[in-house]
Amino acid sequence: MTTMSVPAVHAAGLHKSFGKVHAVRGLDLTVRPGEVVAFLGPNGAGKTTTIDMILGLSAPDQGSVSIFGHSPRGAIARGQVAAVMQTGGLLRDISVRETVQLTAAMFDSARPVDEVLARAGILEIADRQVEKCSGGQQQRLRFAMALVSDPGLLILDEPTTGMDVAGRRDFWSAIRADALRGRTVIFATHYLEEADAYADRIVLVRQGRIVADGTAAQIKNLAAGRTVKASLPPSDRALLGGMPPAESVEYDAGRLTVRTGDSDAVVRFLLNTTGAHDIEVAANNLEEAFVALTGDEALTDTTTNTFEGDLV
Repeated sequence: MTTMSVPAVHAAGLHKSFGKVHAVRGLDLTVRPGEVVAFLGPNGAGKTTTIDMILGLSAPDQGSVSIFGHSPRGAIARGQVAAVMQTGGLLRDISVRETVQLTAAMFDSARPVDEVLARAGILEIADRQVEKCSGGQQQRLRFAMALVSDPGLLILDEPTTGMDVAGRRDFWSAIRADALRGRTVIFATHYLEEADAYADRIVLVRQGRIVADGTAAQIKNLAAGRTVKASLPPSDRALLGGMPPAESVEYDAGRLTVRTGDSDAVVRFLLNTTGAHDIEVAANNLEEAFVALTGDEALTDTTTNTFEGDLV
């Protein structure tokens, strides 16, 4: 596995158009070795086009990409990068083990076949024909194929599609163990809870630009603060006029709901000024942040929400 100190991925000023469609618009991205990065965005945001340029499958109209200091194709030739795509890449009439053996034959130095089958959790079905494997098992097979060259960078496109809950948990346990050994992972997923639970860093893309880049907690905090809920006596409703400014205030059947960017101030007001009790404070979840930052109502300027310490 590559352990170079240079960035695992460095993309600078990427632009890519298809006819009149400007799919990627000046995108900059730097990923450190050993990071697990979720690369998220709505359909048509430019994720796939960016990943294609990182993998050398498409050349940028402007800008540059390097992987561990090499061109994408040079890094692939050295076995430094591998990808697990959602579909394709499998011969259905050979066995699981034969599939991985064929992949291993492409490299001068490859990990033992049974080792990568065990890492992917499919050693027990090594002699099964690919066409008889479930969708989740076929996705694990693609993972095993990607591990053969012991790549420093692993790019995953919807990696747990077709897996059951236990399979998804085992898969991400293996990914985290590899990251601790220095492997870099970039993944795209529609399972936002996976990004929340397993990514060191989340990069949100909208209209070909990065609109937010940070930890899951930092991304969530960009979406209109927190929600404060409390039981409030009807006689105290009139006191709410003195409450700190809030995005919205709702009162129904004795229950108060306040959406605010300063939950601490709202809680202090309720405790010191009213008879509120059973107070709850909840952070926004990643789905709410995702919708707020990438939806149609989001700002379309070039501002990127980044945080101190991030390389973007």
